[in-house]
Amino acid sequence: MSSPAFAPAYDEKKGELPQPNAHASAPKRTRCVGRGLVKGLVAVLALLTCLHSLHIVNLHSCWGSHDAASDMSAELCPQASAVVPQRNGELWKSLGKTYDSDTFKARAVEWLGGAVRVPTQSYDKMGPIGEDPRWEVFPPFHDYLLKAFPLVHSTLELTKVNTHGLVYVWKGSDSSLKPVLLAAHQDVVPVNPDTVDEWTHPPFSGHFDGERIWGRGSSDDKSGLIGIMSSIESLLERGFQPTRGVVLAFGFDEEVSGLYGARSIGKYLLETYGEDAFLLLVDEGGGFANQFGGVVAIPGIAEKGYIDVRVEVTSPGGHSSVPPSHTTIGILSQLLVHFESHPYKASLNRGTPMYLYSQCLAAHTPGLPRKLRKALKKAEKSDRALKEAQKELFKSKSFHAMVGTTQAIDLIEGGVKTNALPERAWAVVNHRVATDSSIDAAKEHDTALLKGLAQDFNLSYTAFGEQLTGKDAPAYGTLTISDAWGTALEPAPISPVDAPEYALLSGTIKATYNSYRELEGNDNIIVAPGIMSGNTDTRYYWALTPHIYRYNHANSGNGTALDHGVHTINEYINADTFYEMIRFFTTLILNADEFSA
Repeated sequence: MSSPAFAPAYDEKKGELPQPNAHASAPKRTRCVGRGLVKGLVAVLALLTCLHSLHIVNLHSCWGSHDAASDMSAELCPQASAVVPQRNGELWKSLGKTYDSDTFKARAVEWLGGAVRVPTQSYDKMGPIGEDPRWEVFPPFHDYLLKAFPLVHSTLELTKVNTHGLVYVWKGSDSSLKPVLLAAHQDVVPVNPDTVDEWTHPPFSGHFDGERIWGRGSSDDKSGLIGIMSSIESLLERGFQPTRGVVLAFGFDEEVSGLYGARSIGKYLLETYGEDAFLLLVDEGGGFANQFGGVVAIPGIAEKGYIDVRVEVTSPGGHSSVPPSHTTIGILSQLLVHFESHPYKASLNRGTPMYLYSQCLAAHTPGLPRKLRKALKKAEKSDRALKEAQKELFKSKSFHAMVGTTQAIDLIEGGVKTNALPERAWAVVNHRVATDSSIDAAKEHDTALLKGLAQDFNLSYTAFGEQLTGKDAPAYGTLTISDAWGTALEPAPISPVDAPEYALLSGTIKATYNSYRELEGNDNIIVAPGIMSGNTDTRYYWALTPHIYRYNHANSGNGTALDHGVHTINEYINADTFYEMIRFFTTLILNADEFSA
């Protein structure tokens, strides 16, 4: 799992979102003060009316300023209206009441807690299925799903792809309609055995303390998978038969790049359904949080690219009692320092997801600093204003990282003995490639960055398979940079935000948020597009639909889902968050069933 766009810090109590319909009670005024205030207002209105009659003041422009501001906000970041099921309205309302009941909540907790109690850890560099015994954790999880969701398994068609991948098909009555694709992953990151004692509750206990469900996978991503299954089981219990089909795709190695799971599922779905065969795809990703005084939902409409660059230096070995001026480790160290001294230059460009996100903050969040709001509103037409906005936004390290290509030195190795000169030393630099850049651009940047140092140390230089120095030229050693694992990934296509499918998702988010809190209106929560900081299983599903949205409606309070122990100790999810996720998937299925572009 990856975190969505940045969430700034707040002074409000962590985890609590503002109630849109709440208001502070006004302090009591004395009768005398109140009467004086009224008289003063009457006098001011009389003066303004007089000036207006003399054509000195235009009151119409004053009263119209709010409408103008609203129009500008709508232009910067258009918002869809809440979408509530109509044909299935009574069913939706009835299920909403069921979801509010203590009986259902206990059932939902047990569904998720039971899933957590079946460990499904995936590891780097696992061997082929059938050879590596670590894959055998998944059949017990499948047995659990069969027992927990009997109607899903008796009604939907299940195909197991590459042994452990799960594809469920809920056929609709109208086969001409594109089905909805809902995705999640079965696997979880491993628990470090050395940290087990640091967990508040055992990592695979699925413990419920009355407020939170604890354990590895409770948030990432069994909450999404079980949320989807719970929604469909509940709909089936009410006898619902969809008009539009629903397909579920559950990979089993997302945490280790999906090479066996989602990649196989993607090929299967493409062969079975064809290109652009689905209405939209919703996978794990963003939720909603408190941002600048408003509640903002952030569906991920894109993902950054990815490449690990291996930097390897070789030179003659020998006894360390007669050392050269620079060993391979010393040379490599200077190369890496040069990397960190020359980070990629980031630029906030119009049309990118993070630009669209910032525009939504300017249009709809009341607490955004005035200077920044002014710059963002002018940024669409003014390069100078865009630079001013960028300067302010880049003060947030997380925002800056979301916009540009990043680099992080994560692996290093060299030397085998203290008295032997190392003949080889290498490191791996991880890059997350900006949505408006490319893998080729990253390769060109790194190649040019090290060229001068290769000459300074008299190294034969090869970059991504291309020999940049003469083969026969004398050299002290070699410098080779390459795609470390051969898994480079281009930035994902950007899903459109001006499409009816995005409006469907946005309207569903608003309807879910409102119904869970018994609110009315379209402004209680704002929907702003963002990106993922990492990659999801959707990397293998690009050909299936242009409408890919990474969103699971998790309530992140004043932080992000990563604050809930994701990928570390004490992972948990608030039970209220999980209940609302079930409501979201239910609403999405029912709304999509009635959708027509």
